[in-house]
Amino acid sequence: MPEIENTPVTEDPGPAPVRSPLKVLAFIFGLAALVLAADQLSKMWAQSALVVGHAPKSLIGELIQLRLIYNSGAALSIASGMTWVLTLLSAGVVVFIVLMARKIASTAWAVALGLVLGGALGNLLDRLFRAPGFPNGHVVDFIDYGPFIGNVADIAIVGAAVLIAVLAFIGIGPDGKRQSDADAGSKTTTAEAAEPEAAEPTTAEPTTTNPESSES
Repeated sequence: MPEIENTPVTEDPGPAPVRSPLKVLAFIFGLAALVLAADQLSKMWAQSALVVGHAPKSLIGELIQLRLIYNSGAALSIASGMTWVLTLLSAGVVVFIVLMARKIASTAWAVALGLVLGGALGNLLDRLFRAPGFPNGHVVDFIDYGPFIGNVADIAIVGAAVLIAVLAFIGIGPDGKRQSDADAGSKTTTAEAAEPEAAEPTTAEPTTTNPESSES
């Protein structure tokens, strides 16, 4: 008998493993904690090393200097005197990010949300617990860029905004998929559903004559 060649049977690997939501949440909150710690520690240093109203200290020549102020508004001192509104907005941003974090499957989006969450929490703590009191506390700003003065939390938020803009431009959604691929998949599914099924060929049954009826 001819020998039967034994070919190895390969199992179907199935779909790629989905990133664990718990790991994504841990990454987002861990990065947010690092940003928050860096922001609060840098603000503590600024209040101990700088004095409001004194001449700024050079950090990178005259391009970036260190100047301590207490900001009651947002960036560029916008909405000064409406700190409680900014506090509510910051709290809303934090809640939104926490709820959205469960839907993230992209590492880049996880980095962006972690930066935003850490930055928002850093400035929110200032508005909740610094003078003149809850919820109208003033934010500690000390990095003077010329047009405006910010802090580490602001750097994290701006960096996250740039990253989100890049991800949106190249079409990568929070689920980690490119929008073009998702559109192509949906179009393929629609085309397959719209394609009519091919009709099965029909064969005509042969006609038979009774030999007895043909006899005369």
